[in-house]
Amino acid sequence: MATIYDVARSAGVSPKTVSRVLNGDGPVGQRTRDKVEKAMSKLGYVPSNAARAMRSNRSGLVGLITGAISSTPSNVELSGLPELFIVQGIQRAIEPLNMTLMISDTGGRLDRVPQLMRTFAEHRVEGLIYVADYHKKVDLPDTPGIGKVVIANGYDEQGTPCVLPHDEKGQYALVSEAITKGHRRIGYLTLANALDATRLRTAGYARALADAGIAYDPALVIEADMAEPDPEVETQLLWDAIDRMLGLENPPTLLCMGNDRMAMRAYGILRSRGLNLPGDISIAGYDNYRTLAETLYPPLTTVELPYAAMGVRAAQLLMSLIREEGQAPSEPQLVSGPVCWRDSVVPLVKPNTNVTPIGRKKT
Repeated sequence: MATIYDVARSAGVSPKTVSRVLNGDGPVGQRTRDKVEKAMSKLGYVPSNAARAMRSNRSGLVGLITGAISSTPSNVELSGLPELFIVQGIQRAIEPLNMTLMISDTGGRLDRVPQLMRTFAEHRVEGLIYVADYHKKVDLPDTPGIGKVVIANGYDEQGTPCVLPHDEKGQYALVSEAITKGHRRIGYLTLANALDATRLRTAGYARALADAGIAYDPALVIEADMAEPDPEVETQLLWDAIDRMLGLENPPTLLCMGNDRMAMRAYGILRSRGLNLPGDISIAGYDNYRTLAETLYPPLTTVELPYAAMGVRAAQLLMSLIREEGQAPSEPQLVSGPVCWRDSVVPLVKPNTNVTPIGRKKT
């Protein structure tokens, strides 16, 4: 393998001159530069990035740890690809910055994260982004030499700079707009209560009601999903939650679901009870998995989780830290998405009297 000294001998210059051509850290005449570059090409010389990084403390490398590759769900139509969309957003933001993104997958094993971080430190990455599989608290090891760290779709107790979805704002926007469309009895069938997203979205739901002068009714908020996936149990929970909602003396005119997958199941449950959607009851989801939301009938009103934008923001935040452009933010950077209004929610002109605990009244 050719060395810098071989290039110098072939070009008839000093090793220092070759170094100046490689690093751009000193004046070199064009004729001399051409001779050096011709010699490198002839000898097949490849510069040692590791050695250059040690000298300049700039490797041009950014590390990314994710589980998106190994844990891609088999049924994308039902679950979406949140982690992968975040990774794609990061890649789009890093690509034009003359930086190289090094991606490592956990293989679904969180115990691999410390070793992956040590490996990135050995490669002298200038910064690292850790992508959580959903909005949650994470625990990253303190790894010397790792440079700057940003967490996407998660946070930790140490206050590491992070980017999160604005769950509270999304649910607030959905419920507020539904109220302006005449809905005052709005049910909320939530994801598992243990999730941060449930806590925040429920707070947004409650705030929207309060701002409209509508009293919060605990009977209209029911946990209808599990933290650990189990389709059979989840369907049973959702059936029971809908049954309770329809059994209320004053049932809701709109059911907000924890995500689009739950909304899809609710379509079937409600129709099995003889209800027309959205004529008898409106439905809204959360996530905006377009493959699902746009193909349901009627198309599903839902809130977009801006995963790609979160990835871009995480990359931008990391680059600003690497360039030391101001102090690291003390609070999470929240990224919001729009409410995507479709035909599953209709304006309510009068109270719905067609819904009974069994289903739809016969006319």
